[in-house]
This record gives sequence, structure tokens and C-alpha cells, in this order.
Amino acid sequence: MNIYKFRVIIDTEDDVFRDIEIETNDTFESFHEAILSAFDFEEGEMASFYMSNDQWERGEEITLMDMGGGVAEEAQPSAIKSMKTVSLESMINSPAEKIIYVYDFLRMWCFYIELVAVKKAAPSTIYPKVSLVYGDAPAQDSKEMDLFGGLDLGFEDDSKPEKTGDPELDAYLDDLDGGDDDNFTSLDDLDQDLY
Repeated sequence: MNIYKFRVIIDTEDDVFRDIEIETNDTFESFHEAILSAFDFEEGEMASFYMSNDQWERGEEITLMDMGGGVAEEAQPSAIKSMKTVSLESMINSPAEKIIYVYDFLRMWCFYIELVAVKKAAPSTIYPKVSLVYGDAPAQDSKEMDLFGGLDLGFEDDSKPEKTGDPELDAYLDDLDGGDDDNFTSLDDLDQDLY
């Protein structure tokens, strides 16, 4: 039986990678579990593999969860592949094949994977296995959640009103922003100000 040897590099400032050996006929789901184990990440978050190229562009997606269409799926199989059903050898055709793996869509942990060797399995070896460890893996929760996917939603500085170009209106807006009339410490103070 043949095995694939992959170099899996996590996208961090420090150089951190693991070499993982796995049987060629194993599924992407097993590879997903092996990556999480190698980096001491816990399961339970969404993930996808993307077939890639030399420019590390995302190509065909292989999802963790089956995204099939339900009852009609038997008549029309889903175009989206599932990690549970897709074998590594069905998608990987040549040495230096590249794959992007994204884990936890809120924290967006990104792993760059390259096939470095295809070789015969060693007798009495249990696969998948980590054959090389380089660098300390980051803690899974050390990365900030990106709730807006890097989108600029214009919330940077809502503390001051924008200038209109009209001097009288701008002076009025400045007074609203800097005045103490709007500050109160309790609802009783607000009631007193109103009467």
C-alpha cells in the first residue's frame, strides 16, 4: 500500500509545520482529523479543503459536512464534495500537489498543504502519523474571531459626527458631541432634566 507524505504549514508569523503521512486511499475526513491532532486543535468547528495551484488560489472545495440537496440527490449528485466520501487518491494526481485547508470559519485558521512524497507504507506502522514536527503550534483560541470576514463596514469611529461643510450646522453638531447636557448617571437625573 502507498502513503502520501504531506507538509502542513499553519499560517502564523512563526514557522510552524507538521509532516503527516497517510494512506492514499484514506478520506479527506481522516486527513482533517490528523491535521487537528497534529496541531493540538479540538474538533467541532466547520472546515473545508480547497484544491489549489502554485499561486495558492482556492479551487474545488471539499466540505466537512455533506452539502447535498436531500431526496433528489440520488438523481442529481451534489457538485460539492464531502470529506467523508472523497478519498485522497481521487483528488491528488501528482507530486507537489497543493491544498488549502481552512478550519474554524470565525477564526479562519489557514493551512497550506503540499504533497512532498509518495512512498510505500512501512510494515506494522499505523497511519495517519506525524513524521516531523517543527515549531510550536499556536493555541486554537489565540486568534481573534473575524465576525465580518475582513469586510470594512465603516464602524471605525462613530464617536464624532461627520462634518457637513455648513459652519452653523457643524458648530451645532460639535456642541452636541462635546456638551454635558447629554450626560446623566441615572434615569432620575434624566427625569429632572426634562421637567
